[in-house]
Amino acid sequence: MATSDLKKIQIQREDITFDAYVVGKDNAPGIVVIQEWWGVDFEIKNHAFKISQLGYKALIPDLYRGKVGLDAAEAQHLMDGLDWPGAVKDIQASVNWLKANGSQKVGVTGYCMGGALTIASSVLISGIDAGVAFYGVPPPQLADPAEAKVPIQAHFGELDNIVGFSDIKAAKALEEKLKASGTPYEVHVYPGVTHAFMNTSPEGNARRKGMGMIDDNEAAADLAWSRFQSWMNRYLSA
Repeated sequence: MATSDLKKIQIQREDITFDAYVVGKDNAPGIVVIQEWWGVDFEIKNHAFKISQLGYKALIPDLYRGKVGLDAAEAQHLMDGLDWPGAVKDIQASVNWLKANGSQKVGVTGYCMGGALTIASSVLISGIDAGVAFYGVPPPQLADPAEAKVPIQAHFGELDNIVGFSDIKAAKALEEKLKASGTPYEVHVYPGVTHAFMNTSPEGNARRKGMGMIDDNEAAADLAWSRFQSWMNRYLSA
């Protein structure tokens, strides 16, 4: 991936400035791309670059302020220490930045922790037009998906075993909540795959396998990308 194409910028919110990374054409519809628990690492940059290749301007806010988890224990520690309401404010500021810099419509997407924050964004953030969440639901004290205000598409692996966060039961509960919201929604469950099935780079796959995820996830990822593209095209086209 041409990571050199990602431009580092600074975004202001209240009295805080944080780093973000942006790639894509200036006047394209914008998509805020929210990190996994690892932080802003190679895989979230891969996803942002792919999204830019689909015709969008992708922006990754650095919610961990430069920290990256090198193993699962570090990543867990970083996620446990995250100020979730503060992260929502970072995402709101990122949406505002895209709108002020040529994107007439803006979506939000995210993976794992970022998937949960995508669902939360659909409830709490103004100015977004659609969301696509991958394998994550927010804690109820942060946001109730039944109050989603924008179209949401969500993706889960059938064999995901992170109970209450991204397992099949969490996916079904999310579906019921989104149904109650009255906004357009889709919830897709992919047979035979576990958590983080969108991570198909050689490094990402090696990391998944090191964590015991030995499923063949490429076909599921391809199908999810096609659904992502059709959803965002539907709601972000000018």
